[in-house]
Amino acid sequence: MTTDLTPETSPLVPTFDAPPSGRKLAIICSKGSLDMAYPGLILANAALGEGIEVHLFFTFWGFDMINREHMAELKFTPVGNPATHMPQGLGGLPGMTALATHKLRKSIADLDVPDVPEFLEQILGSGGHLWACRMSADMQHLTEKDLYEGVEGIISASEFIEMTEGAQLLFI
Repeated sequence: MTTDLTPETSPLVPTFDAPPSGRKLAIICSKGSLDMAYPGLILANAALGEGIEVHLFFTFWGFDMINREHMAELKFTPVGNPATHMPQGLGGLPGMTALATHKLRKSIADLDVPDVPEFLEQILGSGGHLWACRMSADMQHLTEKDLYEGVEGIISASEFIEMTEGAQLLFI
């Protein structure tokens, strides 16, 4: 059986060399668990593919996504997460976080989705911007040398709001 691909049925392939659309997307990444890292990265990547200017701001626990010490080792815990579809009492058993993390990493890899450091590199390569929160850096006693090399700077929340004026804002 052959399928005739017409413009109506052809797959949509983003053009990464398209001129900027004038749109901006600002994503605040506030969570550092493995399952909460991917929504912001996936949305940023999709927006970049559509020619949208993207700025990611890493704050509070989301700082782990850009902290060299933790970024490759993000974990997923089933405790308190009803979407795991398992009895909540099991989530607190020894080894469950490691098992849940392993299973999630495998599911992500099976879809050919890159791990967090590689995804950040891909976002940078597509023109995305990474920013670290000043307050979070100070709270954790971290400096730019502790962060992923693609982070453009450690800035205040006010500076981020100013630079992303008019942007769509997502808080994850």
